[in-house]
Amino acid sequence: MNQTPNQNPAADQPAAQPRYSLGLDLGTTHCALSWVDTEASDGEKVAQGVLQIPQLTGPGMVEDKPLLPSFLYLPHESELAPGDLGLPWAASQPYAVGEFARTRGAATPIRLVASAKSWLCHPGVDRRGTILPAEAPAEVERVSPLEASVRYLSHLKAAWNQAHPEAPFEQQQITVTIPASFDPVARELTAEAAQAAGFQQLTLLEEPQAALYSWIQQSAGGWRQSVRRGDLILVVDVGGGTTDLSLIAVLEREGELELHRVAVGEHILLGGDNMDLALAYGVTAKLAQQGSRLDAWQTRALAHACRGAKEALLNDATLDAVPVVVPSRGSKLIGGSIRTEVTRAELSKLLLEGFFPPAQASDQPLSRARAGLTQLGLPYAQDAAVTRHLAAFLSRQLGATESLEGFGVPQPAAATFLHPTAVLFNGGVLKSGLIAERLLEVLNGWLVADGAPAARLLPGADLDLAVARGAAYYGYVRRGRGVRIRGGTAQSYYVGVESSMPAIPGFEPPLQALCLAPFGMEEGTEAPLPEQQFGLVVGEPVRFRFFGSSVRRQDPVGALLDFWSPDELQELQEIEVSLPAEGRAPGEVVAVRLQARVTETGTIELEALPVGGHERWKVELDVRAEASTQVPA
Repeated sequence: MNQTPNQNPAADQPAAQPRYSLGLDLGTTHCALSWVDTEASDGEKVAQGVLQIPQLTGPGMVEDKPLLPSFLYLPHESELAPGDLGLPWAASQPYAVGEFARTRGAATPIRLVASAKSWLCHPGVDRRGTILPAEAPAEVERVSPLEASVRYLSHLKAAWNQAHPEAPFEQQQITVTIPASFDPVARELTAEAAQAAGFQQLTLLEEPQAALYSWIQQSAGGWRQSVRRGDLILVVDVGGGTTDLSLIAVLEREGELELHRVAVGEHILLGGDNMDLALAYGVTAKLAQQGSRLDAWQTRALAHACRGAKEALLNDATLDAVPVVVPSRGSKLIGGSIRTEVTRAELSKLLLEGFFPPAQASDQPLSRARAGLTQLGLPYAQDAAVTRHLAAFLSRQLGATESLEGFGVPQPAAATFLHPTAVLFNGGVLKSGLIAERLLEVLNGWLVADGAPAARLLPGADLDLAVARGAAYYGYVRRGRGVRIRGGTAQSYYVGVESSMPAIPGFEPPLQALCLAPFGMEEGTEAPLPEQQFGLVVGEPVRFRFFGSSVRRQDPVGALLDFWSPDELQELQEIEVSLPAEGRAPGEVVAVRLQARVTETGTIELEALPVGGHERWKVELDVRAEASTQVPA
């Protein structure tokens, strides 16, 4: 956990007001950039647009599109002619980003980097390591998930500067979106990628909040007639790589409506990527019945082709089928390329029954016994049913609004889960009317069975662009010119404190959990802990264990937990570090007081101040291979 360099500590009121607020959606499947011209905007009359992004669509062919596919293609040095990868701002470059990367990579998946965002938040791999494409042979160049993200963001920056030379990107107010369920490490990595791409005034915003901001902005003030005090808005975001669930309460304070984020779901690696793979396996089975056998390489290529078919069917309701081509691997397997198709009926059946099946409000995601050995890859959710993940989320959040000032609508005593009153959809998957209807049907079935009124659907904007548009509007709101969603940290954060006790064979000392930042602690704020003293071991390697909780909301700063259930606290990244002894003996225990700070990017800084001394140790849950520590002079 560390503060992002070059971050503006007074982001709400920057010293020099940039003209544009830029919102960037760094998506698993697509990226987008929206802008708000703050000089041309007044109150709820907002001058907003979406950047048309120049990108390669074929060798030497550049087109402007509102979406930049989040794909990176790494061609062989002799694969393309000089200039084939040129862009308006670069005569040549050794890689392709966007539409051409996606289409070229569908035929040669071993050179295609996809789902970099999902890899960026994967704690089981070195996100700085050159690991992508994950299944590429040794002769193929690889990049890190961090570098892939840098290249997407750099492309967006260059596209803006090419379109707006009078307003350099570096001088504008920038908001980059992230999944609400991103942990501090993934947030930090996203911020670092943005800084490496040359971003200056940077803020991170959770994607479900961005979607709601977009809805607010497009209503032009009408949102106040669409919701009322006591409403609980469920934001369901099913994107390319993740499913994000958030709850936002509508409060009334001093006669004005306010929005307050009250709950965020766990990180669920479940989205369009899973559906692409499922479609590919379905098509593979269909081809096998026809006598055509595919190898593993062809199945991977087919998954990318199915991605395009899925998006085409979801985007165009008039299509009944989309052809897909399986590339040839030579005469030993298949003499030539195989042509088949993905039909709307196949897509609907797979998505509806496989990913959005009917479920009960009491259901929990299914789990299975894992094999002892597995391939290294993305930690996808074991259960593909979004509906069961939603049921578990609402059940866990049953008491989330109990002590919420200004909400004023208690949950019924007999309620078995938290009752949303309104729903806002986001993410490309939910562009399908069938899927949206199924999800709303399942939710309202639960509500009616629990004695609650059905939830109403809030009309949304373009699901592909809502996040980028909402992020741009958020930058405008931060200047005090619109309604702001309050929320702070999505979890409560804790650090482990080892109990002092004699050595007992076979037993480790009990661990307590010290609350550093409570749920909802605002970004950019500090929390001095009460007058507790702890022993800090210096001069030798020690371990720091950090925990997060999305359900413990009442723990104040400094609360020391002796016991917690497995569902209450989830362990985050453990770090091992040797703190500088600064003239003390190695292994000496120094009495310290602790102080925590939530940075503007939503990460946590922990400082240890020695009692009676002037040193200051900063212990950071860092994204690097080893933890960062600091002792200022």
